[in-house]
Amino acid sequence: MTKSLIVATRRSLLALTQTRAFVAALKVAHPGLEVSELPITTTGDMIQDRPLAEIGGKGLFVKEIEVALIEGRADFAVHSMKDVPADLADGLTIATIPKREDPRDVAIARGTTQFDQLPVGARIGTSSLRRQVQLASARQDLEFVALRGNVDTRIRRCHEGVVDAVLLAAAGLARLGWLDRVTEFLTVERCLPAVGQGALAIECRQGDVNVLRVLGALHDPETALRVAAERGVQRAIGGGCQIPLAAFSDRNGKNLRLRALFANDSGVIWRSERSILWPADERVAAELGEEMGRELLEKSTNAVIDSAP
Repeated sequence: MTKSLIVATRRSLLALTQTRAFVAALKVAHPGLEVSELPITTTGDMIQDRPLAEIGGKGLFVKEIEVALIEGRADFAVHSMKDVPADLADGLTIATIPKREDPRDVAIARGTTQFDQLPVGARIGTSSLRRQVQLASARQDLEFVALRGNVDTRIRRCHEGVVDAVLLAAAGLARLGWLDRVTEFLTVERCLPAVGQGALAIECRQGDVNVLRVLGALHDPETALRVAAERGVQRAIGGGCQIPLAAFSDRNGKNLRLRALFANDSGVIWRSERSILWPADERVAAELGEEMGRELLEKSTNAVIDSAP
C-alpha cells in the first residue's frame, strides 16, 4: 500500500483546516500513512476585488490545484464541492466524497439581530447571486454588498460596520469551530443551498489505483448519491457563479428528494422539485438532476419568449 502522499490545498485558513481534518481521518484509517502538504494559491484567491461572477465563477479555486495533480506534484486534493465545476480536467476524478457537513447558509449580524429583524435598507455582505435572489424575494428593501475574502475577513467587515450582516456557509464555520458566531441558521426553504454545499470533493488522477484505494476508506455513499443529483442540475444548466443556481437533495421518507432553483438577471426565480425511491444508483440520481436542470432552462426560455413584444 502507498505509504507517502502529497495533498494539494489552497492556503486559506478554512482550506487548510478542512484538508488537515481529512488527512487526520485518513491516517486513522491507514496507520503509518504519511501525508505532506503542497499549498497553492489559486486564481480565485489572488483576485479579491471583484465578484466571482465577473471573473469566471466556478473553477477559479481548483484550476491551479488540478494542474498540480496532472503534473504529478501532488497525489490528491481536498476541495469544497461547491467550488468544483461539473466537468473536471481530463485525467482527473473525484475519488471520495466524505460525509457531508451542515449544508445550510447562515447569517452573522452585529448584535443578536435575527434576519427578519434587520432594519429597512440593511446592507448584506455576500457576493453570491444565489443568496441574493432568494433573500431579495422576501426582503426587497435589502441592499446587497459584494464581499470577498476569507471567512474571518468577511465576519470582521460586519463587526466593523461595513455591512449589517454577512451570509456564509454553515459548513465552513463548523469546520473552523466558529458556529458560536452565527446569528441565525437559514432554512433550506428560505435559502436553497449551492450545489454540493457542505460536502468535500477529494480529487486525484484517474489511473492512480493505489491512491484511489487509500482515499476510498472515507467515502460516504449517501453524501455521494445526494451530491450526484445536485451536480446533475449544475451540469444541465452550466455556468457557475455567474448565474443564480441552487440544488439540494435529502432523504424524505422512502425517497430521495431533489429541489432546484434557477433565476435570471432580473431576479425572476423558477423552481423544480422531484423525488425518486431511496436508495438509488448515482447515475439515476444524476439523470434526475439533469432532467430538472433542463426543465428549469426551458421555463426560463419560455418566459423570455412569452415576454417578447
